[in-house]
Amino acid sequence: MTIRYVRPVSHSAYAARRIGLAALVLFVLAVLAHRFGPLRTPDFLALVLMSAAIAAAAVPLALVGLIRLWQQGAEGGMASAKALVYAGVPLGFVAAGAALYLTRPPLNEVSTDLEDVPAFLSRPQYDQQWLATVTTTRAAERQAQLAAYPGLAGRRYEGALDRVLQGVEAAAISARIDITERKGLELPELQDSLPGQEPQPDDAVAEVGEVPIPLPRPEPALPGMVASPTDQDVLLQGETETLVLGLPFDIVIRLREDVETTFVDVRVASRYGAHDLGMSAEIADDFLDRLDAELLGIAGG
Repeated sequence: MTIRYVRPVSHSAYAARRIGLAALVLFVLAVLAHRFGPLRTPDFLALVLMSAAIAAAAVPLALVGLIRLWQQGAEGGMASAKALVYAGVPLGFVAAGAALYLTRPPLNEVSTDLEDVPAFLSRPQYDQQWLATVTTTRAAERQAQLAAYPGLAGRRYEGALDRVLQGVEAAAISARIDITERKGLELPELQDSLPGQEPQPDDAVAEVGEVPIPLPRPEPALPGMVASPTDQDVLLQGETETLVLGLPFDIVIRLREDVETTFVDVRVASRYGAHDLGMSAEIADDFLDRLDAELLGIAGG
């Protein structure tokens, strides 16, 4: 008489696999719809949190399946392993966001000039739903930015404003910043640098020694060293998105000329939420690094 051993089946493992797969599919669809489709950021984050909650329900069921495999040899070990992999994607994403939320300062915008923050030409208005932003910059927030990002500072270039403006526009394109509004470009000395204008005559081109060179910016505390506000400031307002998730940010770039130097300051604000997870500072640093490279390229030419 042949004895056939029948292995028990872990229904928890197979249920965990189905639940984990559903969570992964919801997460991927939310990311794609937000990055390439019409899904707005508040709805995107709501769907991500929902997918993480569904994934969290799959984890204990998968663990039960593994325990039954160990203790009773029950079928479902592979299903439990797949469930943990599926659930790990949305759970890992939310965990990474939570870590940034807890370790980065609670700011939704940064500015390279904390004493005279560049103003938006028109403050963007969006239906923020449950992700309302903070519309005013308080002294405590400025101190938090200074403590968290001490190296985030504007630039001072030895060069005319129109030459620096060329580098700013090129750096904005390189950083995937879409300039939507401009102010101050109607000044006569800037007409030659605007797109579509005839090039300057050869005798008007600056010598190599007159190209914009990055210089250390003086401390605001030093009297008479920082340029004072002027009606001839050039302001560029734009918007950008993070490369992978497409999270939107609004940007203001200010150029201010003072004698033979030009100051460049940038303000980056998250469009949704009271916490930018440190991404505003990363965007500002990336733009300023590209601006340095563009102006050094002008100097090298």
